[in-house]
Amino acid sequence: MRIDPAITPELVQKHGLTPDEFERIKAILGRSPNYTELGIFSVMWSEHCSYKNTRPLLKGFPTTSDKILVGAGEENAGIIDIGDGLAIAFKIESHNHPSAVEPFQGAATGVGGIIRDIFTMGARPICALNSLRFGELSSPEVRRLFSGVVSGIAHYGNCFGIPTLAGEVYFDKSYEGNPLVNVFCLGVLRHEQIARGAAKGVGNPVFYVGPATGRDGLAGAAFASQDLTEESAEQQRGAVQVGDPFMEKLVMEACLELLATGCVAGIQDMGAAGLTCSTCETAARAGTGIEIDLSKVPQRAPNMTPYEIMLSESQERMLIIVKKGREKEVQTIFDKWDLPWAEVGFVTDTGQMVVKNHGELIVNIPASKLADEAPIYHRTSREPAYLENVRRFTLEKISDTVTPEADLKALLAWHSIASKNWVYRQYDHMVRNGSVVCPGSDSAVVRIKEDSLPLLPDGTFGPRFTEKLIALAVDCNATYVYLDPYEGAKIAVAECARNLACSGAIPLGTTDNLNFGNPHNPEIFYQLKKSVEGLAEGCRAFNAPVTGGNVSLYNQNPNGPIDPTPTVAMVGLIEKWEYVTTQWFKNEGDVIVLLGEVIDSSDPLLGMGGSAYLQRIHGLKTGTPPRLNLDKEKQLHDGLRALIYAGLVMSAHDCSDGGLGVTLAECCISQQIARDTPRLIGATIDLRNSPATRLDALLFGESQSRVVISVNPNKLADAKSEASQRGISFNEIGTVGGDLLTIQSSHRTVTTKLADLHDPWWNAIGRAMN
Repeated sequence: MRIDPAITPELVQKHGLTPDEFERIKAILGRSPNYTELGIFSVMWSEHCSYKNTRPLLKGFPTTSDKILVGAGEENAGIIDIGDGLAIAFKIESHNHPSAVEPFQGAATGVGGIIRDIFTMGARPICALNSLRFGELSSPEVRRLFSGVVSGIAHYGNCFGIPTLAGEVYFDKSYEGNPLVNVFCLGVLRHEQIARGAAKGVGNPVFYVGPATGRDGLAGAAFASQDLTEESAEQQRGAVQVGDPFMEKLVMEACLELLATGCVAGIQDMGAAGLTCSTCETAARAGTGIEIDLSKVPQRAPNMTPYEIMLSESQERMLIIVKKGREKEVQTIFDKWDLPWAEVGFVTDTGQMVVKNHGELIVNIPASKLADEAPIYHRTSREPAYLENVRRFTLEKISDTVTPEADLKALLAWHSIASKNWVYRQYDHMVRNGSVVCPGSDSAVVRIKEDSLPLLPDGTFGPRFTEKLIALAVDCNATYVYLDPYEGAKIAVAECARNLACSGAIPLGTTDNLNFGNPHNPEIFYQLKKSVEGLAEGCRAFNAPVTGGNVSLYNQNPNGPIDPTPTVAMVGLIEKWEYVTTQWFKNEGDVIVLLGEVIDSSDPLLGMGGSAYLQRIHGLKTGTPPRLNLDKEKQLHDGLRALIYAGLVMSAHDCSDGGLGVTLAECCISQQIARDTPRLIGATIDLRNSPATRLDALLFGESQSRVVISVNPNKLADAKSEASQRGISFNEIGTVGGDLLTIQSSHRTVTTKLADLHDPWWNAIGRAMN
């Protein structure tokens, strides 16, 4: 016989609920909750599910455009029109705490969860990205976490059969013990195939489909909404789910086939909070009620309690509301795919989420109050004390470089700048034959072809269309955000948009993952608040509205919080194949041009604040980051695209981490023509007319709004004229050719063999891991 524990203040606290929240629950129910109901409120009112500390801030994001079909907060993912009746669904999510506890399964199930968010919308997933943050690789524990996370991402994506096309990886002590694992997925569908997660139609049956429920992943959403300590990690090892990518592939195919029949009234994946979230949210969206019986839910462990069944986050499960009278179609399709299914309940008109077990009433909660009326907090915000010292920093005590060649090599070997090939070589980035630009350039590019789409009811892909080209990038320089949350967040958006522009793409929309520490700390909440303001302003400037995303707070351990990391993923459209542009130099004799100013002389730190150079060479993480003028940045992007569309650009690479020196080196060494076969092509650069007073700032300063392009000399005059008409600074700085990178300046000439640059850049992470 089941005996639930008594509801005590200690038990309430253990569930992450405050006394005031508990009183609010009692007021909603008109009584004290039972143990299962307490657990349900605990997960649904956690930060991970309710955004109770951030919802007021998120309202500041731009979320509308004439292309948005499903907007932020409406469903599991946003959807944007791309023409010809086609649309893309995309979103980014975090699996930070689970990955810190169990790196392989934590990362793997993060990938599985974001894929489900996409096909729940009726879209076929076609590619994935990731954004990762770790401590320094000198630590054996960090190497273990890094290896486990990358292996988990590779395992799930490769087995499922989805290309992982792009990403970013940074290393910093602030992430020691609390890595960030942010995963993104994009899918494709026709407008008429959009599926909704609403429990519509009173009397419609509710089906559970997918593998049986186990005890893995219990209360994972609540675990993700508390500080990460050794004790909490050990206690919550069971909050990490175990994924099966082959099962998910079958579930996806069965769900897409079922959606094509037209018998589905609503569909929702069982992600965070599992069966709890999927039932109450679908009812709340539709303004209906829902009733289920747990005795009908497939269970893979004996004697599971209602608490365990409702809070389990076992993977690869879906909840489907079926039009009454069409139950047989569900059974036929899921039997065909050899997948478990069960009819577990029905839609009601009561507005209540009712859960029974063998007919015994277990849960009776108003669905909308549970899903939509979590308490909202307006936290205190206070500027962090450390920012005063950041603003005081000057270059007076930093001697100019006398070893620029060694500094360049050191920067290229720095793990945050070095090639991430050790990571992406573990991913299948060619599966499904849609990859156009693979990892290693400014943006990935994927083509949308006929078989990218889910089938229509008639068994076809629908009317023919011209293949679409989608560019994708993900970015965030968290050091900038730490040193200036507002400006750093703006730069994160600008760099993402700049990467798309360098690939020939026009931004369509943005999804973000806000990774921060404990919001109860006023200084951390200040970081969060200012970052959101910066992101919002950036997205408005580039007409790239936010279509959804994720908030991940409490990312800290006993040593302190992570650097504030508002990760930005942006998606863009490339209108023609000939516009696709990559970052590496192409032909001997091409002219190298810097679009934008060589250096921002109005910046007292000359672009050195928060720079990779200061961190790597001088061991300093300080100084006001470079300033960003969004109007100037937008003008640069529009002008660059105009040059590309006119056929005047051979290559384009944004100037960011490591400054102009690293950018030029990457243009020379980053092309791979076969496995372990780089194509190295040199450059001779003349910066003798630069106004820079310091060589280190000239080479490694990170002034914003700069792109290095190469141009066929026969088209140079046309390119210069186009740039002049658009008011863009056009600086001819050199030519492509040879086997050296030579940079002349008024200070000295820097000359390095390309092979000596490529080796530390290409192999640094692999050597650290091996």
